[in-house]
Amino acid sequence: MKTIVITACGGSGSRMNAGINKILLPLAGKTVIRRSIEAFDGLIDEMILSVRPEDEARIRQEADLAAVSFPVRLVSGGATRQESVLNGLKSVSWGPDDLVLVHDAARCMVEPDLIRRVLASCREFGSGVPAVPAVSTFKLCDASGCITETLPRASLYEIQTPQGFVASDLLQASLSAMAEGFEVTDDASIMEHAGFTVHTVPGAVRNVKLTTPEDYMNAERLLNQDIPSLRIGTGYDVHRLTEGRKLILCGVEIPWDLGLLGHSDADVALHALMDAMLGAAAMGDIGKHFPDTDPQYKGISSILLLKKTAELLQQSGYHLVNADVTIVAQKPKLLPYIPQMRKNIAEAVGCSEEAISVKATTTEKLGFEGRQEGISSQAVCLLQKK
Repeated sequence: MKTIVITACGGSGSRMNAGINKILLPLAGKTVIRRSIEAFDGLIDEMILSVRPEDEARIRQEADLAAVSFPVRLVSGGATRQESVLNGLKSVSWGPDDLVLVHDAARCMVEPDLIRRVLASCREFGSGVPAVPAVSTFKLCDASGCITETLPRASLYEIQTPQGFVASDLLQASLSAMAEGFEVTDDASIMEHAGFTVHTVPGAVRNVKLTTPEDYMNAERLLNQDIPSLRIGTGYDVHRLTEGRKLILCGVEIPWDLGLLGHSDADVALHALMDAMLGAAAMGDIGKHFPDTDPQYKGISSILLLKKTAELLQQSGYHLVNADVTIVAQKPKLLPYIPQMRKNIAEAVGCSEEAISVKATTTEKLGFEGRQEGISSQAVCLLQKK
């Protein structure tokens, strides 16, 4: 048994005032058609796109870019949506238990749970059509615009796609409808006309069909709300080397005859990392939060300051995705200490060690690091806010 989606990709975008097929419009970083294709990833065996000849090259390009595990095939569209879907149906050799979902490419907000409901209904009843209860009052009017009847809202539903059926049933019903000249705007109507009972499943309010500029703007707003906010930060710090001080880097005390001079423990690597984290969140720098004029921070472990920095970010809704720290020092050799450095950082910020990179390099004896006058550090991090 296979499950194939036929996606109708026609439409000039005239009501969208787009100048091109609306499914080729960008929407929150991806085209509408790519979003419609990717919505079915992991749920179907194949997708067929019914396209207009003038859109074929662009839609093929977008289909190739889509991150999906199933093949995507194009067929020629027809003069109407009904004919376009029939062209897709006739391009497949259907088995008796195969399922077909018919979808409008302009409904790119469809979510996996809705698709699963449609498929489950198809497997149990032979059909599944998403339906949303009407929230407005609907009237029938005559040609002059006068109301002739008020329809009972409790029995009214807005029908959406994807609409699912036993493929062989829809094919035969569609062929009969075409032969009779019976024209409709959705596939459920074809099945009803052929005498089939059509079962509905709960639809989704956000599964809108993009028709007007207002639809497009609302979809953009909703999708941008769904995208986690990603923020990149960089940090840089320098401390002078001096006698009589411990050398502490990333919370590790390293045996050496020189240490770093500073108000705290002068952990130059963690200071760079904290500045990167605070900068990514636009929260200033360590001088703002832990000033060297404050006695409470004299000699304090920078691991404690890193923990406080992580807490500040968490309070603002951020967490660290990953960080990369580079320590620039001519001596001593730091490679043996890097595993412990990564562990210390990961524990302090509450993330996996796999998300933390620490590297050490020299300057080939150039500059103040090369003359062993000081050590510098650079850090880059990525924060996520949801």
